[in-house]
Amino acid sequence: QVQLVESGGGLVQAGGSLRLSCAASGHTFRGHTMGWFRQAPGNEREFVAAIGWTRGVTYYADSVKGRFTFSRDNVENTGYLQMNSLKPEDTAVYFCTVGWVVGSPNLRERYEYWGQGTQVTVSS
Repeated sequence: QVQLVESGGGLVQAGGSLRLSCAASGHTFRGHTMGWFRQAPGNEREFVAAIGWTRGVTYYADSVKGRFTFSRDNVENTGYLQMNSLKPEDTAVYFCTVGWVVGSPNLRERYEYWGQGTQVTVSS
């Protein structure tokens, strides 16, 4: 059974940094894509970033490009989202997800497994 466990969320001031982790277990993830989505109250869940597990190719939403960096540790089966220069509009619950994604990785319906989410709050 696939399990995704997120950690690293919290409260930070604008301009600060956080690093989210997503520990994956229960499956061989070669060829899969790991993604991060976020959902603020009253909003749809939106794409943040994704990484191809085998080659480490990354994709980012325009809103986070240049501020967030997604990396992964193949041995530990863990993905890391380094978030710098955080803004109040980054406040949301961040969800880790994994799937066998064909095509654009920014569509939530292309992912199979989801974590429970971790809260990120950025104060102004």
